[in-house]
Amino acid sequence: MTKANVLEALSTTHKIAIIGAGKVGTTFAYALMLEGLTGEIVLIDRDKERTEGEVMDLNHAVPLSNPVRIWNGDYPDVAGANIVVISAGSAQRPDETRLDLLKRNIAIFRQILPQVLKYNNEAILLIATNPVDVLSYATWKLTGLPAQRVIGSGTVLDTARFRSMISQRFSLDARNVHAFIVGEHGDSEVAIWSSANIAGIPLLDFCQQVGCEISAEDRVKMANDVRNAAYEIIKRKGATFYAVGVGLARIVESILRDQHSVLSVSNRVPGFYGIEDVYLSLPAIVGADGVERILKLNLDEGETAALQNSAQVMHGIIEQLDIQPL
Repeated sequence: MTKANVLEALSTTHKIAIIGAGKVGTTFAYALMLEGLTGEIVLIDRDKERTEGEVMDLNHAVPLSNPVRIWNGDYPDVAGANIVVISAGSAQRPDETRLDLLKRNIAIFRQILPQVLKYNNEAILLIATNPVDVLSYATWKLTGLPAQRVIGSGTVLDTARFRSMISQRFSLDARNVHAFIVGEHGDSEVAIWSSANIAGIPLLDFCQQVGCEISAEDRVKMANDVRNAAYEIIKRKGATFYAVGVGLARIVESILRDQHSVLSVSNRVPGFYGIEDVYLSLPAIVGADGVERILKLNLDEGETAALQNSAQVMHGIIEQLDIQPL
């Protein structure tokens, strides 16, 4: 069997529904198509005419990529989807924090989720809309679904930015850099330097080996650059969508192909570090059933305190919400 036949056999058994055909949703659909991860992609958005244009454009690329059916649908079309990805919501504005988006986007989710459950209560829900941690938590509470099947994209993107910046600093292949951003996908996120390594070599040991240096000031600046990356991109081009689209595709790949990949998705923290009843990002094993296990990092004292602070920020927001099951 050729590689193309293998891809086709794998993909035709899967269906992905994307609610929200804005820049993130359509870029994600494009990444899915290029990767050959699924046989069906349905885009659902209230702006039917613009979505039809996106679908037409995507379909014109199918003969040049991988076999896939892409169409402009509505809520009944989530039936049979393996994964429902929600990227609908109000866009982040310049100089606006992700948490500022909450009041506008929680109202949108209260409209979307009953429609999803009406036609499909077996799918894994993957949340991409910001503020993603609070909205993922709200989705879990509103739907009553098991936490392992309600996943936020979390700090998958932030972690990629972190690895990219470290790799650029040392002129390395980013795939050999292993480091995590944990906590909130937002202003209170935490860069984990204590376990950062290059090809299994602790970062500081690597610096000694190759005669480089990364000072405490360097680490603070790099963490701030990661934290502020979205603001800088939004200031220049209005939105971020390429990297998050690929990040969503990476999460979906691990689910559909049951890869058991370790990804920093947002999920319910199981009491680690004294943190409970909140969605935050920690390294998690992601497979066919969703989040199969959350891993506990050996954090230093400062990192633990920063992560606990991130949890307190999330708790403070959650306490202001009246989240009752649908």
